[in-house]
Amino acid sequence: MFKLYEYSPSGNCYKVRLLLTQLNLLFQRIEIDILKGESRTPEFLIKNPNGRIPVLEIEPDKFLFESNAIMFYLSEGTDFFPSDKFERALVMQWLFFEQYSHEPFIATSRFWYMTGKAEEYREALQQKQAPGYAALGMMERHLEKNDFFAGDRYTIADIGLFAYTHVAGEGGFDLTRFPAIQTWIDRLKIQPRYISITQ
Repeated sequence: MFKLYEYSPSGNCYKVRLLLTQLNLLFQRIEIDILKGESRTPEFLIKNPNGRIPVLEIEPDKFLFESNAIMFYLSEGTDFFPSDKFERALVMQWLFFEQYSHEPFIATSRFWYMTGKAEEYREALQQKQAPGYAALGMMERHLEKNDFFAGDRYTIADIGLFAYTHVAGEGGFDLTRFPAIQTWIDRLKIQPRYISITQ
């Protein structure tokens, strides 16, 4: 059985939890409270020297970190990762986009609001608005013409972008401006074995 070391409110952890559930794989959840420094202990740093969550323990003492790398590992050979070479590259393209152009603005903003630091980081939050909306705008334009992000079906590219997009409102972003994104969110919520971020 897999062991998932996670901080439950994290979208990066939710990606992995959602994929594991949709693949119908058994896993044990182990909560790591990052607010109490539990990802920085010597014991945890053996699992991930970078001191971050999530971490997936594949078998005893065999660990994999970085959420998108974990999703890639789990999805190979399944319907969540295409067999077509170009479509596989599209999946990776959107996952890189998520990490570089999306997550640093939308996820970080949400984290500051969740942890009561919005006032402390008010100026930084304002600076994250424009690039965050730019990322959402790019997604909107894609989804106006496509149901999913890589090819014509639901893949880990969708899971990767869904995790923080569907809760972007918790970080101060107005999703009512993006009808195609809202339709896509609804489409993902009816996928088999869907679970919410709070489950």
